[in-house]
Amino acid sequence: MTVSVSGNGGGTVTSNPGGINCGKTCSASFNSGTKTTLTATPASGWIFSGWSGACSGTGTCTLNVTANVSVTATFAKQGTLQSSINHIVFMLQENRGFEHYFGAMRQYWVDNGYQDVDFDGLPQFPTSSPSGDPPAIPGCDPNFPFPGNLCMTDSDSPSITSYHLQTMCLENPSPSWDESHVDYNKDDPGSNTPTLDGYVRTAANDARQIVPPYHDTDGIRIMGYYTGDDLPYYYFMASNFATSDRWYSPEMSRTQPNRMYLLAATSAGHAYPLDPNGDIQHRLGLKVVEPRGTSGNPLSNETIFQLLDEHNITWKIYVTDYINGIPDTFISMFTYGQEAHPQIVPVAQYFTDVANGTLPQVALIESGYASGRDEHPSDVKDVATGNVQVGSQYVSTLINALMGSPSWKDSVFILTFDEFGGFYDHVAPQPMPNPDGIGPIDLQPDDICTAGKGAGNDVCDFKYTGYRVPLIVVSPFTRQHYVSHTVADYTAILKLIETRFDLPSLTARDAAQMDMTEFFDFNHPAWVTPPTPPVQPTDKPCYVDHLP
Repeated sequence: MTVSVSGNGGGTVTSNPGGINCGKTCSASFNSGTKTTLTATPASGWIFSGWSGACSGTGTCTLNVTANVSVTATFAKQGTLQSSINHIVFMLQENRGFEHYFGAMRQYWVDNGYQDVDFDGLPQFPTSSPSGDPPAIPGCDPNFPFPGNLCMTDSDSPSITSYHLQTMCLENPSPSWDESHVDYNKDDPGSNTPTLDGYVRTAANDARQIVPPYHDTDGIRIMGYYTGDDLPYYYFMASNFATSDRWYSPEMSRTQPNRMYLLAATSAGHAYPLDPNGDIQHRLGLKVVEPRGTSGNPLSNETIFQLLDEHNITWKIYVTDYINGIPDTFISMFTYGQEAHPQIVPVAQYFTDVANGTLPQVALIESGYASGRDEHPSDVKDVATGNVQVGSQYVSTLINALMGSPSWKDSVFILTFDEFGGFYDHVAPQPMPNPDGIGPIDLQPDDICTAGKGAGNDVCDFKYTGYRVPLIVVSPFTRQHYVSHTVADYTAILKLIETRFDLPSLTARDAAQMDMTEFFDFNHPAWVTPPTPPVQPTDKPCYVDHLP
């Protein structure tokens, strides 16, 4: 048996039966079959942060020695990421933009007695102090009405102004590749120059071209926002814990390629889903025939969960919905996810694990895609799904369970959204390294960023983030009422995991991110006793047949 100690003299490891006393004596021989227990003892000012190699976890290490074995004990200084956080839980809801959800945050602070800090939301808030005008962008020229015409934006276009939504349900706008680039610049969508004036046009044309057409054929839903009265749980948690006004999805496209980044820090050149027809099956009201992400051509890229396996870091994927007995999870977009993994379990196990203090070191929660708890706007005419209050209420049960459990003391829960859903935001996507040197491989001949439509520009080559999305970082160590202004896409979650567990980066994209430690104060934990959040109501109107 050979023992290594990582942490520059931060502790010792001893064995029973004796023989190991490391750092002095770090190897010993035992008769085959000897049951040997290793105990790690940290030095003053240090903590034991875990085993790797033949053992895992943070308790004693017991092995039946039947062959040569190697074990590493890692020690960390107190007041660090390694000494404080043992469980990283992350979850992505669906298709909601930063200003669409959190644009009115500063007004919530005024109304509820929070200190007003720098926060780049909608300029009309707070309304009780000097503020800017509500943003407005060109709408559809009424001289080209529907049916019979696409939405034209020109000198006769009315201005569509930011407004408070009254319905908790909306018809789905499209965040896909072409639409995201038109949102970026409606007149020159393949250019690197953002004008951020195409949101209404893309939402209107999506509504006009889908069969059957949506009700909102003028695209005005795209300028709507929610407030703390609608989403009191999210507003409370973001205000007491931490958020960011420069947190982006990784790619200017839709759900599946963005979630490829979440899992592998790249979409491997994909601007579209591996199965372009698969996503629509997962909206309530359509026949769901297979789990989300299923494809006959899964990607072979290494995922974060493979990387964890290679380094003996424990993980689970907690799945909200099962379809025909198969877990509805995006890991199936990868060859690694096509294999059977006992770590992929029903979300009921999450509640058991937090209550028992048996969370793995890393956990992903897959939301209720098929059951309508993921906050995704409705894809089906006259079927009101994706209620934002129902989705946020579901999230509240997950976070509240953690805050009230023995797992709380050394955990972090990160909530964000997979992409912006096509909703208005006044802040443009930001430059970011291409993850692996691969440009788009699945664009169609008439797509934006093909020949004559911007090909070769950085905005066409995975060298930009997507749009801003909401973020909430919840932990005993989260800074109170903290807003980050560091530009990052959510592969920063991967960087946090890699930093905590001393893992290599997957691609150039996650390597370029901040490690998220700015969200925490490990020496002065503010939330040893967590706050009591409000109950998230679910009783506001939910309709899709008219606006506002």
